[in-house]
Amino acid sequence: MKFTIDTHTHTLVSGHAYNTIDEMAAFAFQKGVTHLAITDHAPKMPGSTGVFYFSNMGIIPRMKNGVKIYMGCEANIMDYEGNIDLSEYGLKGCDVVIADDLSNSCREVVKRIEELGKKTVRFYEIDVCSEDALEQVFSENDIDAVIHFAGKKAVGESVAKPLMYYKNNLDATMNLLEVMQRHDVNKLIFSSSATVYGVPKVVPIDEKQPTWCTNPYGWTKYMSEQIMRDVCAANPKLSIVLLRYFNPIGAHESGRIGEDPKGIPNNLMPYISQVAIGRREKLSVFGNDYDTHDGTGVRDYIHVVDLAKGHLAALKYAQNENGCVEINLGTGIGYSVLDIVHAFEKANNIEIPYVITERRPGDIDASFADAHLAAELLHWHTEKTLEDMCRDTWRWQQMNPNGYREE
Repeated sequence: MKFTIDTHTHTLVSGHAYNTIDEMAAFAFQKGVTHLAITDHAPKMPGSTGVFYFSNMGIIPRMKNGVKIYMGCEANIMDYEGNIDLSEYGLKGCDVVIADDLSNSCREVVKRIEELGKKTVRFYEIDVCSEDALEQVFSENDIDAVIHFAGKKAVGESVAKPLMYYKNNLDATMNLLEVMQRHDVNKLIFSSSATVYGVPKVVPIDEKQPTWCTNPYGWTKYMSEQIMRDVCAANPKLSIVLLRYFNPIGAHESGRIGEDPKGIPNNLMPYISQVAIGRREKLSVFGNDYDTHDGTGVRDYIHVVDLAKGHLAALKYAQNENGCVEINLGTGIGYSVLDIVHAFEKANNIEIPYVITERRPGDIDASFADAHLAAELLHWHTEKTLEDMCRDTWRWQQMNPNGYREE
């Protein structure tokens, strides 16, 4: 296949050119140019435009007059440190494409992401286990990098329904890797889990500790990691970052985006907040005979906003490095279930009734991170406190008592 490409052009917003994107695309079509890159000058060039132009590029259609449009920037190096005249905010103007089957979410989330991000998001309601559906997403968009969140994630449910977990989580991973390979997409951030460490020999847990799982959910993450390591070894162009999350909680500080599971929550914090708002009578604490300071399980709870920033840091890392690397994302602090309950009560001045019940299959005593590698490679560290996590969760629940669904 032969393409005619112009990779360096300016529109009138650069200050020294005279045409709009539409006019340039029409002229390119007349001249037989099939791919056109718009590379307007960054803000420090005299006569150029502001950062908002670059951060809002997502609204520009990627096909005009039969010509494929690529939105870029001609940035200026400003000092000997290599800093450029477009801030991280401007550089985040990448287009975002979301593929989700909405089995544990809803379309309202996409609407609110657009509202907070002030840009359009292209959304596909598909099952990532469908290779044909994924092929459509990649064929219709110029994908540069992928963040792979797709998968079922409840430990207890995985013990009860192991075949469903193996089929769903592994099929999704292999389909994604195959489609990425066909489209020569070589940057991948994978949502893995601290469950790959199983019962840790010591805590805090660093990336050198042996991996061994205690439940099917953990095994699907472990197997997905191994598949990615093997694929990466076979393709030197690939850059894959395996982010081993500990326990994300919290919500966006605006109260517009938070965790709203369908049915009975499998995770601790949304269950607590639903009890607090009156949707559930009381919290069930699974076991109080663990080898911890109060008998309840200890985990490393990380604010979801800190986690999101960790993904941006991983994407930046993947732009400059090849190979496959495993990195923990956590705070390095362990809190028990009852610690979280009492912290929520204190932060929000509300009582959470609870009862002690039987242990949940597949759970372990304690797990919390050594996150030094994330600081070293990604230059990332957590910023939010446990109090922030509790307050942001409660703000989200108060503003959305029925979650995203109006009842």
